[in-house]
Amino acid sequence: MKYITRTIWILSLVSLFTDMASEMLYPIMPIYLKHIGFSVVLIGVLEGIAEATAGLSKGYFGKLSDSTAKRLPFVRIGYGLSAISKPMMAVFVYPLWIFFARTIDRLGKGIRTGARDALLSDETSITNKGKVFGFHRSMDTLGAVIGPAFALAYLYLYPEDYKNLFYIAFVPGILAVGTLFILKEKKSDKELRQKRPSFFSFLRYWKRSPLSYRKLTIGLLAFALFNSSDIFLLLKAKESGLDDTMVVGVYIFYNLVFALSAFPAGIVADKIGLKRMFMIGLGLFAIVYLGMSMSTNLYAFFGLFFLYGIYAAATEGISKAWISNVVDKKDTATAIGTYSGFQSICAMLASSLVGFIWFRLGAMAALLATSVATVAVILYFVAVPAPKKILTSGPLPDK
Repeated sequence: MKYITRTIWILSLVSLFTDMASEMLYPIMPIYLKHIGFSVVLIGVLEGIAEATAGLSKGYFGKLSDSTAKRLPFVRIGYGLSAISKPMMAVFVYPLWIFFARTIDRLGKGIRTGARDALLSDETSITNKGKVFGFHRSMDTLGAVIGPAFALAYLYLYPEDYKNLFYIAFVPGILAVGTLFILKEKKSDKELRQKRPSFFSFLRYWKRSPLSYRKLTIGLLAFALFNSSDIFLLLKAKESGLDDTMVVGVYIFYNLVFALSAFPAGIVADKIGLKRMFMIGLGLFAIVYLGMSMSTNLYAFFGLFFLYGIYAAATEGISKAWISNVVDKKDTATAIGTYSGFQSICAMLASSLVGFIWFRLGAMAALLATSVATVAVILYFVAVPAPKKILTSGPLPDK
């Protein structure tokens, strides 16, 4: 475990605390919004604006982090904004205020993502990227187990006491921000600093980025275009007869499998190759959606969500580790931020597309379409192998 440095431990703990706060509210967010008078349409608009904010800001702030050769200020501000957004949603219930608070939360994610992932990448070598990103995802997702479990227990004791849950979620958020101040910014090379970029300047990175990055990102975004919100899988479980407690329970189970599997998946990925591990994950994803389209059995759902947790472990951190291995070190935050930005937009489109198919043709057609599209993405990665050319000023590409 020597490759898990002090910085990686701290960043992983910060992600654990933050995800604990966010996922504590995730299952009850739609219920709370409807409780204070939001319609389903308004909830959709709110989430769309929030995700668009996160998506567009990830690329810009990733580029800004690389341009200033700084990481920690972006990480601290990003986590800080996400922390203060939690109690803000409980203070007032006016629609504009709720929109503002939710946007602040997503903006915080956009500010920190590229810089944080660049910090993780800078802390390790090419041979240990899968382990490091996998360990971080394990800790992050552990928070996604603790948060919903706490929310479930709290609402069992205090039914419909949603507002106080938002205040409680502020506590792990503050712990996350406080933990970050243990870290110190490493001295940056002044020669690497550039002038402040414009908001959409990160888009220019696409033109000058390595060919391997563009090929990889095209495949990742093609998958993101059909990788809709997990809410659709939970909705399918609900429609098949699971009660609310079982739906939350199966979501917690999925996150637990994800948390326990992400680090081992990273270790295996470093041995067999990040690309191969990612494709295994895509295969599991296709199987899960195929199975979910036809299943109505409780035990089958738990088995499929088990596989879904393995899929997430094999892809979530692995994709960012893979990107960091095919770009120049000085562009890591820009590359990951640009990808994450486009991914957020694709995810928003994916949910709209799957929702439309679900509405017009039913759940089976929507889930089957996702499974078939994923197989097409797997074939793309088979047909487009990573180039063997070594970057002159960056790390080796993945095999």
